Amino acid sequence: MKFLPDPFHPAVVHFPIVLIVLGAVAAVIAVVWRRGHLPRFAAVLLGLGALGAWVAVQSGESDGGLLETGQPQMEALMDAHETWAKRTLTAAAVAAVAAVGAVLLGKFPLASRGASGVAAAAAVVAALAVYQTGHRGGALVFRHGAGVQVAATPNPSPAASAAPAGEPVAPPRDIARDRD
Repeated sequence: MKFLPDPFHPAVVHFPIVLIVLGAVAAVIAVVWRRGHLPRFAAVLLGLGALGAWVAVQSGESDGGLLETGQPQMEALMDAHETWAKRTLTAAAVAAVAAVGAVLLGKFPLASRGASGVAAAAAVVAALAVYQTGHRGGALVFRHGAGVQVAATPNPSPAASAAPAGEPVAPPRDIARDRD
């Protein structure tokens, strides 16, 4: 019985995306609004986001070997995606450490606020890096079909695919062209 999806990378990348973006929002708000558990919440989100980014980078490196294409354009895009993923991981780790530091320095308001500012700045950088990483990953999948397996479908009977009487049959759409 198999519990983990194969390939694993596409199944895990969305967790750090959400955690880092929400963590960035919470960290920015925590700089000016230190009430309740918001600084702790930001630290937890950023810590989980950094952990998720590490898992995404590791799974991307192991699953990336499945996409060796020999096409220079796609290889360059995969390298750029990997570079941005590592930048995201680095920024998320810095943001998480700073956010945890801000929580631990809670008895020292000035130091805590300074650490919160560092956490917020690093979290915003991490969120921007998430965008860059995701943009390149999306281009790999949606423009180049990386990792996409097209299932063979049986040919439908001519009667099943015919348009109702009197209606023209529309030509197939080029979905990739429509997205650009």
